[in-house]
Amino acid sequence: MTRFEAWSLHVSNVLVGGTGLVYAWMKYLVRPDDPYAVVNHPLQPEVQHLHVLFAPLLVFAGGMIFRRYVWARVRSGYRPRRPTGLLLALQLVPMVASGYLLQTTTDEAWNAIWVWVHVAASSLWILSYGVHLVSARPAAVEPQT
Repeated sequence: MTRFEAWSLHVSNVLVGGTGLVYAWMKYLVRPDDPYAVVNHPLQPEVQHLHVLFAPLLVFAGGMIFRRYVWARVRSGYRPRRPTGLLLALQLVPMVASGYLLQTTTDEAWNAIWVWVHVAASSLWILSYGVHLVSARPAAVEPQT
């Protein structure tokens, strides 16, 4: 994987994951002072828009990595970090699909379903991405006594 590919994936994850976490906090945990408020936080619409605008960067980076890196390693039989890498590759589809379906669904029941799928898939993605990055680090060498 080139530095550009790695940094594209890291930066897009920070942008999309960060705005997603902030938006979820604003939408589900913040309570407005005004009982008639349409949003829970004044910046909630802007954060949601940033999340939606940054998401294609992650889709692009994920596709770029899959094409040049993931698929090549699957075909070659390369084993190190394979479980977390494959988990990430498989999680990208429900996370992205539910995000787009969430924006286009007009039925309240389906909207609630896509919210749950998106939150679950995105949470699992963030956790798996962290585990995948940590597993890339070589183990610390203990001093010999």
